[in-house]
Amino acid sequence: MKKQRSSTYRTVFLAVMAAIVCVVTFFRFPFLGSKVHFANAMCLLSGLLFGGVGGGLAAGLGSALYDGLFGGYDFIQCLITFGSKFVMAYLCAVIAGSGGESRGRARTVAAGVAGSLSYVALYMLKTFVYQRFVYGYPYDTVWVTMLSKLPASLINAVFAMIAAPILYAASRPALARAGLLAQLR
Repeated sequence: MKKQRSSTYRTVFLAVMAAIVCVVTFFRFPFLGSKVHFANAMCLLSGLLFGGVGGGLAAGLGSALYDGLFGGYDFIQCLITFGSKFVMAYLCAVIAGSGGESRGRARTVAAGVAGSLSYVALYMLKTFVYQRFVYGYPYDTVWVTMLSKLPASLINAVFAMIAAPILYAASRPALARAGLLAQLR
């Protein structure tokens, strides 16, 4: 019975985190021809709280849900979003470690940096592939497009690198005191 209860808690928390990722994506503002948003910080927080697979699922599902319902993207682009956000949270979780008290602040920050930069790299790769091979633009146009998207992507990454460890440090003790932290992983 206790195993089933823990599984239910985990499923509910993953769904809530996916919903948070989706909703936070609405909070965006235009910057240099792109959009800066706060969803990447929530994706990293998902990885820190739920571990690799769970955090990746919450981050990927929340972001893909936003893209599919509100972003106007097709199924393939939603899958790409799911995959890149999954990788971001998964990598963050793997670098941060398996949790517990052994996780240090430096390791958590390094995990956030790696997760954020992996997403920027994947986003730039997606932009390159779509611009060059799907739309057939020449290389010089592709590079200009990529360079125009890079500043906002890096700002999103820096914000996520700063915000996610702070949010994790703030939420972890409360979840541990409530006895929920152990049930999230």
